[in-house]
Amino acid sequence: MNTARSNPSESPGTIAHRVSRLRGGTWSDASDVLTVEEPLEIRLLQEIDGAIARRSIAVTMRTPGHDFELAAGFLFGESIVGGREDIFDISYCTDEDEPQAQNIVNVTLRPGVTFDTTRLERNFYTTSSCGICGKATLESLEVHGCSALALGFSVPAAVIQELPSKLRAAQPVFDRTGGLHAAGLFDRDGNLVVSREDVGRHNALDKLVGAQLLDGHVPLSHGILMLSGRASFELLQKSLAAGISVVAAVGAPSSLAVGLAASFNITLLGFVRDDGFNVYTAPTRIAHAPAPSR
Repeated sequence: MNTARSNPSESPGTIAHRVSRLRGGTWSDASDVLTVEEPLEIRLLQEIDGAIARRSIAVTMRTPGHDFELAAGFLFGESIVGGREDIFDISYCTDEDEPQAQNIVNVTLRPGVTFDTTRLERNFYTTSSCGICGKATLESLEVHGCSALALGFSVPAAVIQELPSKLRAAQPVFDRTGGLHAAGLFDRDGNLVVSREDVGRHNALDKLVGAQLLDGHVPLSHGILMLSGRASFELLQKSLAAGISVVAAVGAPSSLAVGLAASFNITLLGFVRDDGFNVYTAPTRIAHAPAPSR
């Protein structure tokens, strides 16, 4: 791939804002720190019959930073690219007439890369809270080309219980704003491999997967994913596409997420705290965990 991830990995994802603050019955003038939320348009470029075809395929509300990884992770999760080798270049828009150039990412596919063009017919619009907004039917949420995951390894419960505090320690922007979600990838010993923050849960995971994809580390079959919020269907779908077999969340999973995890042999953990957690599916990856009663 031509680009060496030249986008700024660290962005000023915060902005100061003056507020009137009431504390203990007393008003004061104070400065607060807000999380930046801006739109990012993802455009797909590919040479076809000697000409460059350009398509705008998605607009997502995100926290600026790691935009190339976000674009790569999004395309991978949507089965538009199958790996790093399918991407020739990623760059920001260089059109001088485009006032929002830093909010537009062009992804150029290598010649000969093919994909299901109906994947582009949904006119994706994703908000920062819900990455599947705009996908018109449940049929469009199906998991493409994925098989049940092999068992592979088991993890001591104590390793899982330490993950929330480790992820929290890797959230520098959250410390300043209190307004970001995070996704962290850990190895089986509980060591942090990579983490990403964003105002949107799905964006944080797309950035994480995109970072690993661009480094050539997908599938992530030996990783443990820790999520700062709840575990939704879409986050499980993205995890499955990346080959992640253990997904842990601070919050609760949805019924659809549990169903997907059960169908594809993903170990899904919820309400993870330092004193315990719930195992919803595939308990054999957690050392000594009993199977839930039926």
